[in-house]
Amino acid sequence: MSRLSDRPDDPSVGLAIPHESAALHVTGAALFTDDLTGRFPGLLHAHPVQAPYAHARITRLDPSPALAVPGVVRVLTASDVPGLNDSGVKGDEPLFPAEVMYHGHAVCWVLGESLEAARIGAEAIAAGGVDYDPLPAMVTLRDAMAAGSFQGAVLHVRRGDVEAELQRSRHVFTGEVEFAGQEHFYLETHASIAFVDEAGQVFVHSSTQHPSETQGIVAHVLALPDHAVTVQCIRMGGGFGGKEMQPHGYAAVAALGATLTGRPVRVRLTRPQDMTMTGKRHGFHASWRVGFGADGRLTALDATLTSDGGWSLDLSEAVLARALCHVDNAYFIPHVSVRGRIARTHKTSQTAFRGFGGPQGMFVIEDILGRCAPHLGLDPEVLRRRNTYTRGQTTPYGQEVRHPDRLVRAWDTLAEKAGLETRRAAITAFNETHENTKRALAVTPVKFGISFNFTPLNQAGALVHVYKDGSVLINHGGTEMGQGLHTKMIQVAATALGVPLSRVRLAPTRTDKVPNTSATAASSGADLNGGAVKDACEQIRARLAHVDGGSGLAWEKLVAKAYLERVQLWAAGYYRTEGLEWDVTTMHGSPFKYFAYGVAAAEVEVDGFTGSYRTRRVDIVHDVGDSLSPVMDIGQIEGAFVQGAGWLTLEDLRWDEGDGPTRGRITTQAASTYKLPSLSELPDVFTVTLLDHAHEDGAVYGSKAVGEPPLMLAFSVREALRQAAAAFGPPGVTIDLASPATPEAVYWAIELARSAAQPGAPAPSMSYAAGLTPSDGSPGAPAVPDAVTT
Repeated sequence: MSRLSDRPDDPSVGLAIPHESAALHVTGAALFTDDLTGRFPGLLHAHPVQAPYAHARITRLDPSPALAVPGVVRVLTASDVPGLNDSGVKGDEPLFPAEVMYHGHAVCWVLGESLEAARIGAEAIAAGGVDYDPLPAMVTLRDAMAAGSFQGAVLHVRRGDVEAELQRSRHVFTGEVEFAGQEHFYLETHASIAFVDEAGQVFVHSSTQHPSETQGIVAHVLALPDHAVTVQCIRMGGGFGGKEMQPHGYAAVAALGATLTGRPVRVRLTRPQDMTMTGKRHGFHASWRVGFGADGRLTALDATLTSDGGWSLDLSEAVLARALCHVDNAYFIPHVSVRGRIARTHKTSQTAFRGFGGPQGMFVIEDILGRCAPHLGLDPEVLRRRNTYTRGQTTPYGQEVRHPDRLVRAWDTLAEKAGLETRRAAITAFNETHENTKRALAVTPVKFGISFNFTPLNQAGALVHVYKDGSVLINHGGTEMGQGLHTKMIQVAATALGVPLSRVRLAPTRTDKVPNTSATAASSGADLNGGAVKDACEQIRARLAHVDGGSGLAWEKLVAKAYLERVQLWAAGYYRTEGLEWDVTTMHGSPFKYFAYGVAAAEVEVDGFTGSYRTRRVDIVHDVGDSLSPVMDIGQIEGAFVQGAGWLTLEDLRWDEGDGPTRGRITTQAASTYKLPSLSELPDVFTVTLLDHAHEDGAVYGSKAVGEPPLMLAFSVREALRQAAAAFGPPGVTIDLASPATPEAVYWAIELARSAAQPGAPAPSMSYAAGLTPSDGSPGAPAVPDAVTT
């Protein structure tokens, strides 16, 4: 067998081919879970009864008002659950709660002959079938921190002696920042269809990124062994992490209804229901102290990160762990002490989202560098490049940073291809002649670790069939959500078997074909499943080599001969990521197979009257190793960047923080109130270059993951907006920019910059704290404003 990363001559991997379902997508012929409803006669529809409080005790629940509604068949409550009334993996997410934990929490589900009947039945219960005893609700992250409302593990990444190094540092800055979460807004909302076959087997069609875990949750709710439940994911209309943990409860409701009624049951959330009931990206608060040497190099970082976990743990501990592992981003910090904790609030249980904590961790260091650069007298890009990793250095958690030279090459390539020097001069000239419009250009890097932090998840399986006519069918444990994973797996199989792409077909992901799969998440779908597919194909090729005996038979003739000689023409493949070592208790080891690198330059133009802005140009150079499928990879880079820019500049989640009965209600529950990136927010010029000569040993065909890392390149947009706002003020002004950096936030940043230009006015973003390290390091020097606060 060849090495995992070796490519044969004329491979199918690396070809620029379209998505395997592209034609189906654009013609509307692609089937998603809810499109299957017509295949199930007698289908029942489920509708939730949602609580009108963010926190309350249920004192009475009477389903009879719904049962009086024509077309209502049954109401599902906690008493109907034969197994464990829990839809999570931590035992803290009751499927049918006795205590309401967020506004819109489903207290029971109504099954009807039609969705309208179920909806009217749910309204009948809400109007007269349920009573609540309202309880105090913790809505904001700061309120939870003040009240000591925390959950889960407290994590700590540390290296060196932070306190001593801060004492020695030439410059010490302190600050804090709070930044928002993000709604997934996948095009396809959560959907499940469940039925029970004649043998009592429960079959669930689910829009899930984690079919095996959906299977396990459904099984324990129904008190069944896993083998009695089969889950299939035909494809998803987007996931972004929001369908990693969150689908399980909806699948369980459908399966419970199907088991009790003997009829198929459909659960599909409307958009407002999906935004009201499902988790988001975690919002974070960070407080920090950072030290720099006289040359502007980072010396020490002491920080506490607090995530808003919502009402239950979900994946918050793992998200926090990844955040702490990425607080360094691409920068070497010799002395580090970063603590992490999870706040408990009465909001939806926040969950996985593309980047999985990495963006939140990187936000902290990028915000620090952007705010501190003016005080250090350094251009932000110079400060960033000066602090990037070099060969032989390790992360705060002890992993060697391999190939840091790729980040340098990517940066240099970007500077040349994007003409950064010439454009900076043009921006300076423009700003000098435009009093009320300013431009800025910012460059930010990314270093993102690839693998699940929880080491056992780094494994995958595949099943490959070669039929007598030479055609090939592959199954694997990964799910397709538009990212092109299935396309890549077809290319991997065609390459490993040495057959044309047209001879390979891929079947939908289901748990009775490939068991015990990991979620399609952590950007590792192609790495893990590609390794398993390649392993299965190579087993078959090895058997066929014995049959061929060096005669060079054509593929179809070779397969036919093998069949006649009773040679096995199918194989189960397996892959596990080697070289991983991680101790979650000490937060130390090597949790990642490798790091993905990238650099982005963003140029913005800001209107000084309104704070409105446009992104004039974005240039990206990104490291994907030897690309498995360039069209898929470039699409992922572009989409991730735009989604990241949406999180940082547009998407503004809001909850009712008042003391009235609607306290805790999400007020941005539809596209009418939640602003998403649109064509008007795309850059006028958008270029993506894949870094060349970036073969990755130990990964399938030398490729690298691409799904998540480019999202964090969008920090370049936020930093460009910071610099553009600063351009309205005097040289060296520091801008504290809210997140998301909406036009309103940018407007107020501009006003602060302008106010700093008034004679005698203190810099509005500075805190003149006493006892700070003097800027010249001498004991007798007067204190200077080295404390940065929001």
